[in-house]
Amino acid sequence: MFTDKSNNERHVGVAIGELVLDLAALEAGGLLSVSSGSEDFANTTSAFASGRLNDFVALGPTAWRSARIQISFLLEAASASLRDNARMRAKALIPQSEVVMHLPFDIPGYTDFYSSREHATNVGSMFRDPKNALMPNWLEIPIGYNGRAS
Repeated sequence: MFTDKSNNERHVGVAIGELVLDLAALEAGGLLSVSSGSEDFANTTSAFASGRLNDFVALGPTAWRSARIQISFLLEAASASLRDNARMRAKALIPQSEVVMHLPFDIPGYTDFYSSREHATNVGSMFRDPKNALMPNWLEIPIGYNGRAS
């Protein structure tokens, strides 16, 4: 995700060498069309208009694969769609030096698990006597807790 310094709007993009390819611009220009192939997302108007990847990721692997194929095709030398469209190239290919990069996802929270015995022991040692770092049930069930993205 990036902000174009000239207009301060957030966009979803892909780094291509020293440039950023604006996926929302390609989508708005009719050069990129992404759908999940599922009726659940039939009313989705744009995968990239929000300026974050959450909506795109929610579409699933079929959409991801489709986007990757379309983007690769647009960037091939033999593909005239983007190559011969100077107006779209100027809008969709932005020098990285003219943008500010951002985290690509909006992450409101997450669940973390003690993923290994060592991790659980280290965390347990912070709260209890290191000799009793692991709770008795740790080997029986996964221990999860709500974390925060901040």
